[in-house]
Amino acid sequence: MKVFRTVAEVREWRNGFKTVGYLPTMGALHKGHLSMVRKSILNNDATIVSIFVNPSQFSPTEDLDQYPRNLEGDVAKILECAKETNSEISEDSLAVFAPTVAEMYPSGIDLDISKQKGTFVDVLGCSNFLEGAIRPHFFRGVATVVTKLLNAVQANVAYFGQKDVQQTVVVRRLVKDLLIPTSIEISPIVREASGLAMSSRNEYLSADVRERAAVLYKGLQLAQKAFTAGDKSQKSLQEIVRNEINTESAIVDEIEYVSLNEPSFFQPKSEAAEKGDILSVAVRLVGGVRILDNIILE
Repeated sequence: MKVFRTVAEVREWRNGFKTVGYLPTMGALHKGHLSMVRKSILNNDATIVSIFVNPSQFSPTEDLDQYPRNLEGDVAKILECAKETNSEISEDSLAVFAPTVAEMYPSGIDLDISKQKGTFVDVLGCSNFLEGAIRPHFFRGVATVVTKLLNAVQANVAYFGQKDVQQTVVVRRLVKDLLIPTSIEISPIVREASGLAMSSRNEYLSADVRERAAVLYKGLQLAQKAFTAGDKSQKSLQEIVRNEINTESAIVDEIEYVSLNEPSFFQPKSEAAEKGDILSVAVRLVGGVRILDNIILE
């Protein structure tokens, strides 16, 4: 499989195909990522996966250096997934883009925003609360690198996972507003057997905590059940989720938020819940690992 390090290499490769599917990642690939690789292979002439731990979405106090990196292992997973999906897939139609920091940030990048130079992207109206309030630098970094990557790859469709639901709203908005000709497809959350949403950071959890952390999804399921039964109260649905999570207080250090949001700009709702609204939760576990989950009310 081809592994590219420069934008020029990616663009030359991309020109050889009519339809290209693209999955942007920071590596440490799991079954959730691979489900999107599989979808891309089945629906496009060629597929490319980027693996780039993006420094601009980390603050100076966060775990940039500790973030798991295993390019060789990730490439092996992609190859295995491709062969299982289509045993006759051409090696020319599958690629990885693993750029250097210098390639992605020609002006350089400092984790301290006040010292940064160059061009950055802010998506206003949907990125300054919830995850954006907890990590004020985060969506600026995400929007900037996604814009760069979409411009570099020039894919027909890019795949994102629903687990990072606020991020999907930000990405859809920037693609629309910046007139980027790439369709954004959101894939459902892939879950572990317990119900825990798959995430690269699950690797930091012990087997016991990993099993019990599925309480987030249990709470969301209870809220969906109540909504289906006619409970449309924003406060009531949030309380149902909080109460369920609190049954596992021994592993939960803090419930950072339980929020009901509309889907277009991800604005928090205070009125009655409706179908299509997003109920999301973020929890910091004992030991410091943050986990996220959400459902779209049906």
